[in-house]
Amino acid sequence: MQQSNLEKQEAKLKQLNQKIKAKKNKIEQNLGKEIIKSSNLNYATLTTPQIKMIAKKIAAFLNQDQNNQ
Repeated sequence: MQQSNLEKQEAKLKQLNQKIKAKKNKIEQNLGKEIIKSSNLNYATLTTPQIKMIAKKIAAFLNQDQNNQ
């Protein structure tokens, strides 16, 4: 009996983790879209190095902003 309950809890935990992961991915996608839209960037010409550079600049800005508060 206990094993069955444990298995049920593990299944629920896996399902919850999947929901969390899906929500995180959705937030990341929405954030990326808003940054691209607000910056007037072109999806067609955006390269991986540019994406990394933009991410670093945004992170530095946000970290600096947090330190100033």
